[in-house]
Amino acid sequence: MSQAYRVAILGATGAVGSELLELLAARAFPLSELRLLASARSAGKTIDFQGESLKVEAVTPEAFKGIDLVLASAGGDTSTQWAPVAMEAGAVVVDNSSAFRMDPEVPLVVPEVNPDAASQHSGIIANPNCTTILMAVAIWPLHQVRRIRRIVAATYQSASGAGAQAMEEVKRQAQAILDGTTPETKCFPYPLAFNLFPHNTPLNEQGYCTEEMKMVNETRKIFGDADLRITATCVRVPVLRAHSEAINLEFEEYFPAAQARSVLSQAPGVKLVEDWQKNHFPMPIEASGQDDVLVGRIRQDISNPLGLELWLCGDQIRKGAALNAVQIAELLATRDLLRVPLATR
Repeated sequence: MSQAYRVAILGATGAVGSELLELLAARAFPLSELRLLASARSAGKTIDFQGESLKVEAVTPEAFKGIDLVLASAGGDTSTQWAPVAMEAGAVVVDNSSAFRMDPEVPLVVPEVNPDAASQHSGIIANPNCTTILMAVAIWPLHQVRRIRRIVAATYQSASGAGAQAMEEVKRQAQAILDGTTPETKCFPYPLAFNLFPHNTPLNEQGYCTEEMKMVNETRKIFGDADLRITATCVRVPVLRAHSEAINLEFEEYFPAAQARSVLSQAPGVKLVEDWQKNHFPMPIEASGQDDVLVGRIRQDISNPLGLELWLCGDQIRKGAALNAVQIAELLATRDLLRVPLATR
């Protein structure tokens, strides 16, 4: 990447926006300019970046002038409004919201899984949902060896999935409970401290919530297999940061656990964490702040001769959001794909 790029972060003051800034610096993404964009109420704030104090600007059509790349993490409504504006100005948008993920014209990319899909972009590339990314990184290497025909996922999702305010709310709730007072709830419908509940997104007619259907539909799109059988149960748990997932896989052929362990020990973006003597396997507290998805407790499914079980933990803010977006940006830069086709402007 010899060329330097003019980059804007849309949603720069949020939890993912802060992580994007850290990663752009840590991974030395080639920047010639960095523009921080947010809502009008956040405009005027300053954020330190590599020794500079950068002022946050209110997002306007003019804010995208001259920008090559927009890393957007400000919610679906904001992305729906501003991504086309950024494209019209000539910027490529890597969007972290759900706004464009299932659009057939928009690539949905996990660089360890389907990097070539990025070359099909027309100005927008979608970042998948956090739980989808973590699972895809862990199971795609196995899918390349023996085709997966069914996935049963159960997620244990931390407060970080709902942003920085949700993390602070859980801390306040825990203190309130310890003090013997009633915890207040704003970010979630129920107290999350010392509690858990099924994911608080709307339910469809089949009883599946939006988060669960994201895992189903997004995984099919990323894997390029519309017939892949997937079911998921998503749960909010009283963990501040990093999501966990229990995954049951059924393959077309018998897949020895030892072979699966060998495959995952060499897989990009995966760190094998297993100490069977100490019963030590991936934990959110160890995954927090890490780039890799921690995978372990790989074992045969005793109820199904074609089944494997595994457990994973991954940082939702990092690989589940900001890191994946930056990796997409790096992929675009390396392949000279940071250009919006003129036909789409």
